[in-house]
Amino acid sequence: MSDLRVSLACGAYDRTAPLRDGRVKPKGIDLTYLTVGPAEIFWRQMKYEEFDACELALSSYIIELSRGESRFVGIPVFPSRVFRRAYIFVNVDSGIERPEDLKGKRVGIPEFHMTAALFIRGYLSDDYGVTAEDIEWVQGGQTKPGRKERIELRLPPSIRIRHEPHRTIEDLLLAGEIDAILGAYTPQCFVDGDPRVRRLFDDPAALDREAWKRTGIFPIMHLIAVRREFHERHPWVATNLRDAFEEARRVTLEDLSDHGASSSMLPFFQLEMERTIAEFGPDFWPYGVEPNRATLEAALRYAHEQKLAERLVGIEELFPPSLLARHVD
Repeated sequence: MSDLRVSLACGAYDRTAPLRDGRVKPKGIDLTYLTVGPAEIFWRQMKYEEFDACELALSSYIIELSRGESRFVGIPVFPSRVFRRAYIFVNVDSGIERPEDLKGKRVGIPEFHMTAALFIRGYLSDDYGVTAEDIEWVQGGQTKPGRKERIELRLPPSIRIRHEPHRTIEDLLLAGEIDAILGAYTPQCFVDGDPRVRRLFDDPAALDREAWKRTGIFPIMHLIAVRREFHERHPWVATNLRDAFEEARRVTLEDLSDHGASSSMLPFFQLEMERTIAEFGPDFWPYGVEPNRATLEAALRYAHEQKLAERLVGIEELFPPSLLARHVD
């Protein structure tokens, strides 16, 4: 019997490189790895379900689950995770000096439901008492105008969002027409050194490290998901894909640990690797449910508190029973 052909759309990450280059092959699967950027993947999959499996935004997945209409089945593999305290930027004349000063302000956002914003709003609420209802949101493209939400939102009036179709939120920030922006990318105006814009936090990495030690939350942006219709016909594929991603991660970690010939162009990469392992442990990018329980439970709670999820989704709903626990050899 020939292997089952499976299309997988995912970003070009170091932890997935062994799957892309064929060093790791999922059992029983003839894998077509399509290297596509996350934003394009999400649009094509959420609108048209083009791929058998793909990288998917955690927030979108939770929202659909809460509505009882999920078209996808999650796999506890997380190709993208990012600490996010570095991604709040303010106009220097806005009067915002502390996170609490965001209350009552106008804040630009590429998409209200995006997972980066989910976690940023979550820690603003948990650590500083600033809730989603405290801010006037302006949704629009960050570098190109006209961006819209990839998923239909069903928010109560207490969440105030104005769509801006004609101008970018970066332009609005520079003009002082909004006070801050947050999202997944560093604004180009900040990269260019525009003096009108600065980060809210002077040392976001230190704050993220402190928060991780306190809460165990290492924000998950994306998971791998299989189309539900495909999963129902081939339920074994999810497990085999999970195992292949695990093996690819192991191979990548070996590559990164080569102290003789660094795999990265960063000049002090090996020292950073040593620091990361000392601080986070050798399994610093874990897959599976239990090592990520604190993060997943936080995401589910944030989605409910921010009125994105129509009910509080249980962690046991995220993945099929066969993937909720590791098998014992």
